[in-house]
Amino acid sequence: MKTAARLLYFLRPFWKQTALSVLLGVATIASGIGLLGTSAYLIAYAALQPSISVLQVAIVGVRFFGISRAVARYLERLVSHSVNFRLLARLRVWFYEHIEPLAPARLMGYRSADLLSRAIDDIETLENFYVRAVAPPVVAAVVVAGVGLFVGRYDWRFSILLVAALAAGGVGLPLLLHGLSRRPGRLVVERRAQLNASLLDVIQGMPDLLAYGQSAAQLERIRTAGESYGAAQRGVVRAGALGNSVSLLLTGFALWGMLLLAIPQIGVGIDGITLAVLALITLSSFEAVTPLSQAAQHLNSSLQSASRLFNLVDVEPPVAAPSRSQAEAPVTPDAMALRIRRLSFSYGQNDVPALADFDLDLPPGKHVALVGSSGAGKTTLFNLLLRFWEYEQGEIELDGRPIRCYDPEEIRRRIAVVSQSTYLFTGTLRQNLQLASPESSSADIERVLLQSRLGELVAQLPDGLDTWIGERGLQLSGGERQRVAVARALLKISVLKSSGALLLLDEPTANLDAANERILLETLREVSEGRSLIHITHRLVGLESMDEILVLQAGRVIERGTHAQLLAANGCYAEMLAIQNQKI
Repeated sequence: MKTAARLLYFLRPFWKQTALSVLLGVATIASGIGLLGTSAYLIAYAALQPSISVLQVAIVGVRFFGISRAVARYLERLVSHSVNFRLLARLRVWFYEHIEPLAPARLMGYRSADLLSRAIDDIETLENFYVRAVAPPVVAAVVVAGVGLFVGRYDWRFSILLVAALAAGGVGLPLLLHGLSRRPGRLVVERRAQLNASLLDVIQGMPDLLAYGQSAAQLERIRTAGESYGAAQRGVVRAGALGNSVSLLLTGFALWGMLLLAIPQIGVGIDGITLAVLALITLSSFEAVTPLSQAAQHLNSSLQSASRLFNLVDVEPPVAAPSRSQAEAPVTPDAMALRIRRLSFSYGQNDVPALADFDLDLPPGKHVALVGSSGAGKTTLFNLLLRFWEYEQGEIELDGRPIRCYDPEEIRRRIAVVSQSTYLFTGTLRQNLQLASPESSSADIERVLLQSRLGELVAQLPDGLDTWIGERGLQLSGGERQRVAVARALLKISVLKSSGALLLLDEPTANLDAANERILLETLREVSEGRSLIHITHRLVGLESMDEILVLQAGRVIERGTHAQLLAANGCYAEMLAIQNQKI
């Protein structure tokens, strides 16, 4: 019930349209009942061969109800589906807004296909809830009350019989179907998500599957998942078939019951014409409760999909938003003095610290390099600076104030990042570059293309910057994708006219040859002149110009100093450089 109540909350902005949809639904069913009732009256009365003038009212009534039913049904579908589609659009935006603060820390435990299934399939499933489970019960209640009062005018027993039959079809049968379809409905959602995840894994990993000869095994896995999904769907369909059969049976029982009660009263309380009217009204009134069985059939799937959405959005964000008074202080645009003291952090994996007692002073314009083996904690520092995770001990200060006091979005606007694994979106090269700065000019883009050594590539592309680079940029080589990431960062800091930008580089020259590596590092050094820079690297190339180099091991700084000082100390840094030179 709590999940259903939360779903109904989304209807609040559309309550007027929902009320209109209910009224139109009542008008549709009432017109249908009126059409059959008036038709029965007209046909039965015409059998007595009265004057045509006596039948004029009934004839006009048949025309009126026939036309009004079609118009009301059209308008009801138009309004209800308009509300439904706008609700689904609102749900998608709401879902994205709530999971965005969870990235990447809280979303790492979910498969990408599972997240995609929630964002698309689960929200799409809720169409059944809003179209079939909200308005139809209200429409049915109004119609049942109306027909109960109408037939009760002739005999109270008619009213009790009809209302009881309609209650059985509108309450008892849906409850039965709800119980029968509970497990299949839950399984449909779960197994659909599993099938989608398997399909996405196979599609994304197809080259490796073919290379290792595992395509047949994966196809069998998909076939098994598909059969399991089909079995769950068959369970839902069987429940629906049972519901349709029982509904028809109830309709027949109600008709025969009405006839058995009414026939003895012909000539006493009613006439033959009224008998025909009562019979067809009984049949047509079941149109109001028939959709409720279908709603119950889909209710379990809708609630299961909603539960999956709510379970994710209810996850506590890793970084708490600052209070209003704290967030009112923006990052100073002309300076980003960074100060870190005794910073400690772990990812919760056996409580092994990713960073421990880390200290760093980074005044504006200072360049610092972080070196060390994989897992030493270098990238963790970037995650904390970008406010993707919340640190546990110590303090990070920007311009003398704790970083927790700033809006994370404001901080990220002042930071340009070249990450170790850059994501390129499906689109053109220009669109991927302008992700860093949508308002950048063509001159800005041309400049960063030259700086990142992409000018020659763009000249060779068939449509230049407007060339489609494929999903995740797979039309480009690894080195070209890395240079696009560098160009993004350069474009971002180029539009930040002040020196208040912080440049974070995580292996910016990965996948580049030695010659291009040297040139690109020199370019990065030039464009970051006067700006703060933190450079993570495994390759000890171009570090002679760094103001400070920190050597990390198991999350701790074991050496720090300039390139010359660390070589003179003949410690870990000197050993790493010697090993690298031997490999070269």
